[in-house]
Amino acid sequence: MNKLAVVALGGNALLRSDQKGTIDDQEGNVYETAERLLTLIKADYNVVVTHGNGPQVGNILLANTAGHKIYGLPDMPLDVAVAYSQGFIGYIIEQQLRNVMMANDMDRDIITIITQVLVDKDDPAFQNPTKPVGPYYTKEESEQISTETGARFAADARGRGYRKVVASPKPLVINNQKSIETLARAGQIVIAVGGGGIPAYYVQENKLQGIDAVIDKDLASSLLAVHIHADKLFILTDVPKVCINYNTPQEKALDRMTIAEAKKYLAEGQFAEGSMAPKIRAAISFVEGSGKDAIITSTDKLGVDNGGTRIVII
Repeated sequence: MNKLAVVALGGNALLRSDQKGTIDDQEGNVYETAERLLTLIKADYNVVVTHGNGPQVGNILLANTAGHKIYGLPDMPLDVAVAYSQGFIGYIIEQQLRNVMMANDMDRDIITIITQVLVDKDDPAFQNPTKPVGPYYTKEESEQISTETGARFAADARGRGYRKVVASPKPLVINNQKSIETLARAGQIVIAVGGGGIPAYYVQENKLQGIDAVIDKDLASSLLAVHIHADKLFILTDVPKVCINYNTPQEKALDRMTIAEAKKYLAEGQFAEGSMAPKIRAAISFVEGSGKDAIITSTDKLGVDNGGTRIVII
């Protein structure tokens, strides 16, 4: 039986900071990423692909705001924006993966699953929303929206205005995870848990409802990887290896890290929040939950022997 890998694509696999974000930009980036994914498939891995969606959801919310202001269109809730992004990003990944596979005389079904992820409406994160989403507003605009909708806003640290802030609750259950595993183990490439998943909760027994929140993509990917019994979790980012003492003369790249060492470095503040720290937590969660290895690396090192930083039990 082929091994099963979950590959969590980093933001630069879709959109890079120096790009405008056109479809051509995103398709070109994904094609390059798909070429690296092919190295895993050729190494007898079945693959589940997860991905971020931050810039794309931001653009969706900007378009929604413009439509509301100019044409009076109804505002789109964040959970629907996440679903929208899962669909069109999945389409791009499917298409470029198929292009790469045809260029290599390979053929597999590639399937995008619009994925809801259950959260707890009483998660403490909802009492302290900190994740900025959507466009910038003036102070007056933010206060008006807050009065009308109850949304919370925070001033941007760089003085660009005010942005809505939402909670980032812990993912609890990945919907359709059995189907994801079944399809992947049958040899199909599955794209799931886009943007960390569409956040949903039970507003009452037997009634699901979306909620304004952003789920950490790597943590949701880790949870999925544990529950579909993946043999390995790859978390892709923009550096080839995890470093301690980053950006100092004492910087050191790590080839291997036990979960005890990872926890120690986290406690010391070696990894920045909003950057490497969430990836380390996700790797720890997978390794503790599965007993298997997690690898944090850059897209170009995916599938390379000894590439990246391997997080292990001991």
